Amino acid sequence: MDRVNIAEAACEPAAAPVLREPPRLPDISSGTILTLAAACGLLVANIYYAQPLIAEIAQSLGLATGAAGLIVTMSQIGYGLGLLFVVPLGDLVENRRLILISATLSAVALACAAFAPSAGVFLTCAAVIGLGSVAVQILIPLAAHLAPDATRGRVVGMVSSGLMIGIMLARPVSSFIAAQSSWRVVFGLSAAVMVILAAALSRSLPTRTPRTKMTYGELMGSMVHLVRGTPILRRRAFIQGCLFFAFSLFWTTTPLLLAGPHYGLTQNGIALFALAGVSGAIAAPIAGRIADRGWGRPATGAAIALVALAMLGSIFVPQGSAVALLLLVAAAIAVDFGVQANLVFGYRAIFALAPEVRGRLNGVYLSTAFVGGAIGSALGAWAYARGGWGLACCVGLAPPLIALARFLIGVVTGKE
Repeated sequence: MDRVNIAEAACEPAAAPVLREPPRLPDISSGTILTLAAACGLLVANIYYAQPLIAEIAQSLGLATGAAGLIVTMSQIGYGLGLLFVVPLGDLVENRRLILISATLSAVALACAAFAPSAGVFLTCAAVIGLGSVAVQILIPLAAHLAPDATRGRVVGMVSSGLMIGIMLARPVSSFIAAQSSWRVVFGLSAAVMVILAAALSRSLPTRTPRTKMTYGELMGSMVHLVRGTPILRRRAFIQGCLFFAFSLFWTTTPLLLAGPHYGLTQNGIALFALAGVSGAIAAPIAGRIADRGWGRPATGAAIALVALAMLGSIFVPQGSAVALLLLVAAAIAVDFGVQANLVFGYRAIFALAPEVRGRLNGVYLSTAFVGGAIGSALGAWAYARGGWGLACCVGLAPPLIALARFLIGVVTGKE
């Protein structure tokens, strides 16, 4: 049913029929997979470098404490706009060129941020950094196009593992570099990395020219039809949004908890804690193999339950002891593992629908998850300020429980 619906949803005007892509090569090399994974990690890291440096950046640029959150928010806004308005171009524009333009845009914005003389200039740069970083969400559908059907889940899982590693390493790396130098050095080095990455990708990325013939306006309008006519996209986007809510809430509030009176960790100590979450990145290749074997549906339920249990368990653990800290590390790994695994299960499900609309599918899927994450970050900080860690975990637990209920109802009714 979903395959029929998506074919109807992707229909174009009679003057511009959808043409299927020609057959691909039978497999994708391990070198290409590694290149795509590394590029994903380096690109997505750009929007997370500033998170542990908010106080230092705000003080340096004379930004009021109450407005310091804009340092992160502006990059999130840019990334969200890119998901909606740039990522769908992967169905219309030659992918390699689009990726290189985005990476170059990131390099320029990062360099400008490193030398920003005022808060206004920096915040503008932060928005552009987020916009350029959506190249990662063009790379992942490209990996799906290059992979054969039998191993698409494994390939997408391995490539998207670079995404999670980049997210989790960005914060400790920027903390360590800033501790030895300054926040400006972090952005300057990242700009240099983007230049090197763009040069490497220009040599190694294969070209992929979509055969879909649409105007940009028609492309954007078709996304509404995709949402309406593709139940599996709606289900997967909703579940991932719920889980990413918990993920963002957890990683927004744990630094506050660790720096507070219960643990009193320094910036370097918090950075070390963040490294523990990187281990959750192993979920991606494992999830890809599970999905390729046709076990995606039960594994989705397990991933949702894992995140819910991690948040539930965190509520009842008395904070401040070494045992509590170890349990907090375990919860971080479980949350990251569950969210990353479900991300890959969703990729495998939606990318199997129709090759010519993967960019738009990915734009809808990730923008929904992004909205969930943004709400989780905002409510997490609010809940922690008013009720501490316990209230924050209760708020973070609610969306995974809703997702689990939605999943179970789908199983019972045969719509999952």
